[in-house]
Amino acid sequence: MASIKDNLEKVTAQLPGGVRLVAVSKFHPVEELAEAYEAGQRLFGENRAQELVAKAPELPKDIRWHFIGHLQKNKVRAIMPHVTVIESVDSVELLRLIEKEAARIDRTVDVLLQLHVAQEETKSGFSVEEVLEAGEAGELTEGLPHVHVCGVMAMASLTDDMDQVAREFDLVRRTYITLKDGAFDESEYFNELSMGMSDDWQVAVKYGATLVRIGTAIFGPRKY
Repeated sequence: MASIKDNLEKVTAQLPGGVRLVAVSKFHPVEELAEAYEAGQRLFGENRAQELVAKAPELPKDIRWHFIGHLQKNKVRAIMPHVTVIESVDSVELLRLIEKEAARIDRTVDVLLQLHVAQEETKSGFSVEEVLEAGEAGELTEGLPHVHVCGVMAMASLTDDMDQVAREFDLVRRTYITLKDGAFDESEYFNELSMGMSDDWQVAVKYGATLVRIGTAIFGPRKY
C-alpha cells in the first residue's frame, strides 16, 4: 500500500505549473497530516470548524489552513485565528460576518466566493445570477478592509458524466472571468479558481483551476 508521501508525490507530479494542491485532511488524524507535512505539503483543507480548531494547535505554524466546508455563522469566530483562506463564502451576510470577526482580532483573511453549479440541491453557494448581482451592487467589494476576496470556489455534480462536469467547470470559469473583468477589475487579489477533487481535478485543470482539493487520493478513505 502506497504511503501518504508516495501519494502526494504522484498527485503533485501531475499538476501543471501554477496549480496548487489543497490536501483535504478532514476526518484524518493529526499523525497523517504530519506525515504529509514532512513530505512538503503546506496547504490543508478542513470542512468542519471544530476539527480545524482542534488540529491547528497540534501542527506546525506554517501550515496554511483552508476552510472548505459549509461555514455556520456561529463558527466564524472560532476558526478566525487559525484559518488562512475561507473557500466557502456562500452569502453576502457571511462575508460581512467574516469582516466583523477579522476586524475584531485585527487580522486580514482571504476568502473565495462559493458558486453553486452542481445538480445536488444539498450543495451550498451563490447562484451565478446572485454573485453577479452582488458584484454589480458593490456588496462583494465595498466595506471589507479586513477581507481579501481572492476568487471563486465550486464543486461539480457527483456524477460519472465528465461532459456534465466539464460544462459546470466551464460555467464557473466564465463567471470568474466576468467578476474579474467587472466587480474585481481593480483588485490585485482576485486570481484564484478553486475547483476539482480526487475524481475530477484533471477536468478542472483544463478549465483554469489554480487550486485543486484532493483528499482520498492522498490519505485514502476517511479514518473517522
